[in-house]
Amino acid sequence: MKLLDILKFSEEYLKKYSFSKPRLESEKVIAHVLKLDRIGLYAYFDMELTEEQKNQIRSFLRVMARDRAEFTQVLKSTSETKEVSFQEENRELLRKSIEYLKNNNVIDARLDGEYIFAHVLGVTRATLTLNFHRKITEEEKEKIKKMLISRGKNKRPLQYILGEWEFYGYPFKVDERVLIPRADTEILVEQCKFILNEQENPKVLDIGTGSGAISITLGKEVKKAQILGLDISEDAITVAEENKKLNKVENVRFLKSDIFSNVVDKDYTLIVSNPPYIPMEEYNTLMAEVKNHEPLGALTDKGDGYYFYKTISREGKNYLINGGFLAFEVGYNQAEQVSKFMEEDGYDIVAIVKDYGGIDRVVIGRKNGEK
Repeated sequence: MKLLDILKFSEEYLKKYSFSKPRLESEKVIAHVLKLDRIGLYAYFDMELTEEQKNQIRSFLRVMARDRAEFTQVLKSTSETKEVSFQEENRELLRKSIEYLKNNNVIDARLDGEYIFAHVLGVTRATLTLNFHRKITEEEKEKIKKMLISRGKNKRPLQYILGEWEFYGYPFKVDERVLIPRADTEILVEQCKFILNEQENPKVLDIGTGSGAISITLGKEVKKAQILGLDISEDAITVAEENKKLNKVENVRFLKSDIFSNVVDKDYTLIVSNPPYIPMEEYNTLMAEVKNHEPLGALTDKGDGYYFYKTISREGKNYLINGGFLAFEVGYNQAEQVSKFMEEDGYDIVAIVKDYGGIDRVVIGRKNGEK
């Protein structure tokens, strides 16, 4: 049950016992249990309460109903007021953890520290400090410690430590077998949605699917589309299949294929790809989190960064219907060159879309021919 539901339930419960101000009394109870200001309760109306919190609220309500006593009176008579508060201790533990990450040159130390604590405590990052009233067990502290060392000393990406990351609002399992989904790729997905929503029965080919983020998200967002995700890595296909189950998507398939090598159909409406585009020279300068942990084959073509653009552009037109689309995510300085490759291969460039930082990030072309 969400916070708003608990409020309604509590109010109705106290009404049955003829409390003169049931809403006010229920707010007092819930604010106390959640360690929130009563006035600020409604800012968290969508928050999911833990079983422990719900049980505390029920306990107070039962005592109030039994004794016909207002919450303030009940609180004074209970031993709860004498219980030790762990707020200060837990906040100090979080502070020291963030400091440790900063000392180990983790850029987003506070963000990463909060995500680690929330993951171990089984709460959302937004409600982390609301759950600091209870003691963090020794087992939980040990888990937090191991994750902090992995992030700070070993420079393992936070997403791999947590084992799951959100993309376009959907959860995706991630580990060293696949590239971590980035926010910039959501722009590519958004543009593909615009295209697919205008088609009757679109077929999509996603080349270099990795975790399956693009394929699965398009499958969830455009139900009428049929999507095939390709990857040369058997490990990546395994992860993508896990994410397909996790997100309960039915209109997506995955296939091991070196670009088009195992593709049979040649009537695709859209080919989309976020290929390995970092030049090898630039790859060698990447931060440790990326270079030492994310799969090399998902980051670079070991050349100038254009191999997959040229190959997919050249061969892709044989797998697209007339008027079909080719959509790429590109590196920060590659949009112009990729556009030239596509134009030379017979595509009309219909859009170049910037990312959140104002950099040209997505190039979309349309195959020449009858529409």
